[in-house]
Amino acid sequence: MTNASTTLDLGSCDREPIRTPGSIQPHGFLLALDAGGTVVQASENVESYLGKPPEAVLGCTLADAVGADAAVQLLPELGRGQVRERPGFVATIRLATGGTGGFDVLAHYYDELTMLEFEAVTRSGAADFRHVFPLVGDFLQQLDDNDTVEDMSRTAAREIRAVTGFGRVLVYKFDNDDHGHVLAESNDGSLPSYLGQRFPATDIPKQARELYASNRIRLISDANYRPARLVPADNPVTNAPNDLSFAALRSVSPVHLQYMRNMGTLASMSVSLMVKGRLWGLISCHNAAPCHVPFDKRTACEQLGQILALRITSREDADELQFRLEVRRTMVSVLAGLTQGADFVENMGSVFPQLLHFARAGGAAVVVDDRVVTFGDTPDEPQIRALIGWLDQHTHGDLYHTDRLAEQFPAARAFQDRASGLLAMPISRIHKHYLLWFRAEFVHTVDWAGNPHDKETVPGAPQQLSPRTSFASWRETIHGRSAPWHPGEIEMALEFRTALLGIALERAEQMAELAEELGRANKELEAFSYSVSHDLRAPLRHIVGFSDLLLEAAGSDTPEKRGRFLKNIKESARLAGKLVDDLLSFSQMGRASLRPVRVNMNDLVRSCVDKLMLDTQGRNVQWHVGSLPEIVADPTFIQLALYNLLSNAVKFTGQKDPAIIRVDGRTSAAETVFEISDNGVGFNMDYVHKLFGVFQRLHRMEDFQGTGIGLANVRRIVERHGGRVEAQSGPRGGATFTFTIPNTLPSV
Repeated sequence: MTNASTTLDLGSCDREPIRTPGSIQPHGFLLALDAGGTVVQASENVESYLGKPPEAVLGCTLADAVGADAAVQLLPELGRGQVRERPGFVATIRLATGGTGGFDVLAHYYDELTMLEFEAVTRSGAADFRHVFPLVGDFLQQLDDNDTVEDMSRTAAREIRAVTGFGRVLVYKFDNDDHGHVLAESNDGSLPSYLGQRFPATDIPKQARELYASNRIRLISDANYRPARLVPADNPVTNAPNDLSFAALRSVSPVHLQYMRNMGTLASMSVSLMVKGRLWGLISCHNAAPCHVPFDKRTACEQLGQILALRITSREDADELQFRLEVRRTMVSVLAGLTQGADFVENMGSVFPQLLHFARAGGAAVVVDDRVVTFGDTPDEPQIRALIGWLDQHTHGDLYHTDRLAEQFPAARAFQDRASGLLAMPISRIHKHYLLWFRAEFVHTVDWAGNPHDKETVPGAPQQLSPRTSFASWRETIHGRSAPWHPGEIEMALEFRTALLGIALERAEQMAELAEELGRANKELEAFSYSVSHDLRAPLRHIVGFSDLLLEAAGSDTPEKRGRFLKNIKESARLAGKLVDDLLSFSQMGRASLRPVRVNMNDLVRSCVDKLMLDTQGRNVQWHVGSLPEIVADPTFIQLALYNLLSNAVKFTGQKDPAIIRVDGRTSAAETVFEISDNGVGFNMDYVHKLFGVFQRLHRMEDFQGTGIGLANVRRIVERHGGRVEAQSGPRGGATFTFTIPNTLPSV
């Protein structure tokens, strides 16, 4: 497709081979050199510049083609590694064929050929790039005074029009739908103004956008030009059409030339604005008459475009950062509110205002099982339930968002005034639980540079179309859409969802722990019941029984018998009292606050031994207490635990002579370990798991009296301190109880 035509197939624009047009624009000529420096391809218009047809220069050296003097200037710049993929300026030459003008020579290596482009210029001297540096400096200074992207774009448009001399320079940005929105314009009045208007995305086919991203500048000097074909037509090295993506003289699509003529411009130049690796927009220059911009000025414009793109990147990054910080601040506030209570839905309801602020929404809803809670402007409950059903069937990601819900969910037209935009977040992987944000319809007008729908294909109509012929302002009113969701809001919403699921998981774990604790408490309650019904009733029954015996034998008994009955009554009463005391102590152990201080364990053990002296009177008990390390703990609780362990040792060594009881301690990096061992009867290790349970006894009560609560108390005290307690018994008897206290207590 090398010739402009009046009837063009726009339906195939997206497939047009614009990178391989097979021709160039005729304000210069092209020579392609192979690796050996031989001319293997030329544009057909070389004859008008070199005085000989293209066939005559094929196979020649560069010197034979353009003259020895010109070749002397060019060849030193064409060595290996000096020519890159993008065109670079080599020299300004004059041809041996004479003439008043010279040629700026550009070279680049692509498609396995060294491409030399000779652009005709009217000046007599060489290209001068010295003016680029002060221009760039002034431009940077002006941008420093601009606060917004629109201001910076306005400055750029003004500077580029001054450099190029074009009549109109536009700076426009592509929106999310790839429509071009004109942000700034510099216009000398020779062409209509398009400031504020939009150009539809269909004006620039997909492959043209890709080429804009690859080759950042493109010049069309005369829209009425006649292309100059390449001879031979295909690349002689690859035997395929030449890829002229980076050729400055590359011929452009005839559709685009017709588009220019329809617009009333015969010369154009575009500078791509690449922001964060994507085509953000274009600086588009137009002139009513043909106009050539030499390479040095194009270089200046390209530099200005790159600087503008960098400043836009910086501005957008700063704005984006500020926006995300604000959204994150709101998100943290919402999450803090969600941890206040146990009921998730009620918690959500308490932070609805922050939720609306978080997503800049007009309404929000929480759907959990049969409960639907709304806030602000939302669809009614049946509409929300229908929407949830549709989401459940048609969306499967972590988040769904749209600014035009009715186009995807037609039933939404009934409530598009409240919910044209939707951000939907599933908050359960199993159930239909959703958090929804709604944005109201944003009715707005768009000023188009010509009716964009003129180019739409009517079903069944012929595919032969022409470029749109009108660029007159055409206003369209947009319905059924909300303000678009900001990418930062989407990302923050995903973070919010992760945090929300984390809270839900933590809450589930807490519930599981509570259930476990409740189960344990129930078992203890059962044990309490058993104690009351059995352990406590037994001494009370003894008291009643011996009291009856005393009454029945009143006056006929002997003092010895009466004394024995009274002694049994007293012992039973003491046992019942101790049982009640132990029960009270155990029940208090779980809720009393710890008051940790530094504890001297040697003093604590000594006080316990003193208390046990009454129980060991008449016995041969040998105490071996090592040098015990200090710990940080609640001394009252630790003393009770020690006393229980030591009294256990005294009790179960009752038949030993001597009874040997050892107490040792040692400190490691994380904890302090204490051991209480004895040479008593020990216990059966098969039942060690029951040892620290409430009212668990591994020996008959007749043999060793006790309430069965002491060791349970020990375990509860040690665990309250974050430690652990264990017990071992050897085959020959004896027992060793070990308990640890961490060097740093958990928060209590």
